[in-house]
Amino acid sequence: MSENDRWLLPQGIEEVLPEQAARLDQLRRSLLDLFSSWGYELVMPPFIDFLESLLTGTGKDLELQTFKLTDELTGRMMGIRADMTPQVARIDAHHLEQDVPVRMCYLETVLVTRPQEFSGSRSPIQVGAELYGYAGVESDVEVLRLMLQALTVTGIKEVHVDIGHVGIFRGLARQANLNETQEATLFDALQRKAQPEIDTFLASLQVDNKLRQMLASLPDLNGDTTMLGRARSALKGSTDDVQAALDDLEKIAQALQRYIPDTPLYFDLAELRGYAYHTGIVFAAYVLGRGQAIAWGGRYDDIGQVFGRARPATGFSMDLKSLVLLSPDDNGQISGIFAPDSDDPELQQMMKLLRSKGERVICELPDQKGGAREMECDRELQKIDGKWTIVDVKN
Repeated sequence: MSENDRWLLPQGIEEVLPEQAARLDQLRRSLLDLFSSWGYELVMPPFIDFLESLLTGTGKDLELQTFKLTDELTGRMMGIRADMTPQVARIDAHHLEQDVPVRMCYLETVLVTRPQEFSGSRSPIQVGAELYGYAGVESDVEVLRLMLQALTVTGIKEVHVDIGHVGIFRGLARQANLNETQEATLFDALQRKAQPEIDTFLASLQVDNKLRQMLASLPDLNGDTTMLGRARSALKGSTDDVQAALDDLEKIAQALQRYIPDTPLYFDLAELRGYAYHTGIVFAAYVLGRGQAIAWGGRYDDIGQVFGRARPATGFSMDLKSLVLLSPDDNGQISGIFAPDSDDPELQQMMKLLRSKGERVICELPDQKGGAREMECDRELQKIDGKWTIVDVKN
């Protein structure tokens, strides 16, 4: 790298400049206050961890996204976290060891080897909340409601939610006695909703015709809450675990229609986001004009088993940087008070009082260039009739 290129950053790694940093910090505080008001306690997992801890449970899908290095002290492989859920699961299983439901939240930078979308960040600020120790759909409803409330705090409007349940496909695959390779092949085709490919593959299997029809119907089983009735009919004759998954979706739909009747809900039985680690409901939030989800989550029971304690778990996460870019900028107005260079005790006392009230006060430095306007202040302190007074800065 030449001297002229030393200002360059790695692709997908960005500096956060003052204006955006202020918006990020304001939103960070608002979200953490929101989570606290719902009973979610803040945790701060380490930025670097042993690789086997990061790549357990949900982390197995993250191996390609995890930067790896060798610990010079022990020789063991370490990784920089690409997702905090495995670490939060360890806190619940190993450190807290409670039998009651536990609510935790986090807001920290993660690092991924590849961005999730074109021109995206490789150092997103992951914010999320997780609820451990309760298996009922009521906990899924709670985290869904909290996710939507968090999006409301950001100012993002016209959100719609996609909801699926990995237990439906998993139960049908088990009923059809699909081996691991067959299940993976069908899973891939379902994700692409490649109906001719799905039909051809299913025709090659030694599977009961009724069961073949149920598997083939999954790409078409999507829509609003009325779709769940069609799903009951299409999947009649499936095993109890599939029927239980449909029960869960109906309960969740009814609850969300009570609590958030104005939020559009879209159900998709071929939506298998995080199939390798999710065990139940999966969901994602979208806004018009953006193809990528802005928030996502689901149920991942027993993730803490590798840490010695299996517990039901559900949660969601978002990228704070993306939320700031999507949220309206309400902080465009210059706000601050410029104080002249003076050691007048009365001025110093007034500045101290103003700062204690949350005002932004900037002191003039001796012989500096620029005044109040240049220092992004809309007011300044002036001594008028022997008294320090705040006056508006003229345009």
